[in-house]
Amino acid sequence: MKNHRMRGWLTLGMLLGGCGGGEGSASGSDAPAVKEPVAEGTGAPEPSRAGLLPYRGINLAGAEFGSALPGTHGTTYVYPDPAYSNYMTADYYIAQGMNTFRLPFKWERLQRTRNAAFDAAELTRLKTTVNRLTGKGTFVILDPHNYARYNGQVIGAGVPNADFADFWKRLATEFKGNPQVLFGLMNEPYSMPTEQWLGAANAAIQAIRAAGAPQLILVPGNAWTGAHSWGGSWYGTPNATAMLGVQDPGNHYAFEAHQYLDGDSSGTQAGCVSATIGAQRMQGFTNWLRAHGKKGFLGEFAGGPDAVCLSALDNILGHLEANADVYLGWTYWAGGPWWGDYFYSLEPQGGTDTPQLGALSGHL
Repeated sequence: MKNHRMRGWLTLGMLLGGCGGGEGSASGSDAPAVKEPVAEGTGAPEPSRAGLLPYRGINLAGAEFGSALPGTHGTTYVYPDPAYSNYMTADYYIAQGMNTFRLPFKWERLQRTRNAAFDAAELTRLKTTVNRLTGKGTFVILDPHNYARYNGQVIGAGVPNADFADFWKRLATEFKGNPQVLFGLMNEPYSMPTEQWLGAANAAIQAIRAAGAPQLILVPGNAWTGAHSWGGSWYGTPNATAMLGVQDPGNHYAFEAHQYLDGDSSGTQAGCVSATIGAQRMQGFTNWLRAHGKKGFLGEFAGGPDAVCLSALDNILGHLEANADVYLGWTYWAGGPWWGDYFYSLEPQGGTDTPQLGALSGHL
């Protein structure tokens, strides 16, 4: 069972321990733009060579760090941008061939009170980071990293769907003019009726389109949106059943799944089950996408630095590429400042690439 909260606690422990992230080898704002040709009418980039998926990149973590709310920027959390953390490793990832950054942040920090205007300082930090990244020609996925909750209250129960829709209407209004921004509705909803999450997702989608935003929307499922459990019923109505009820007036959305390669798919262990576990766990989700004419996106996946995991990382991306008719792309977990020696981190240490980057390089 996917439990990203455990990984969040690990992150906080690293943060309080004062671990510093590595810095990239590329120069700051002088890195070349890598925006690829956009297929007319789709908002999606065309791959630079045959076999590659349109969106290829990494989660740039930091703005979602820390359990304190709202917390103190620069102390309990930080945006992965040179203006705030002397962080220039985004250029390193661009140089490797990545063109997409998923950017986690917390809803409560951006909107301190529900249905209220965004906090001006936090909005500036978010827009500065997004604008710098998209200014380099890349794509950015906005990721409210909240697990379908606001201050611990679940959307659709303690938090009305209308409040979630208000948040997304404001956010879409801020970014609707930037076609290189994608909207990830929510990180990993869990422990709620799947129908309840569907209602919240549809309310947010309607609000985004009502704001006049045409961008691609990434829609997660319930149960931490695990690909391996997409058809499962242990959490209630399967995503494979309920999420067919997504309604998008713009008809421009894809389903975001996450899939880790450790024993319980939790993403809390460095080891991987086998060299082929990625394709095995993705297969049911892949079949579902194709059967229903849907598109998918792998928003989080990772593995440790050992040989089995390196093969498993290559395997899961090979599966996506072999099924390019249903997949738009992927973002690895994770990069960003303050990771220290986190076993999944792709941050270069002392100018040296991680072993995991070598596994990803054939897909960049």
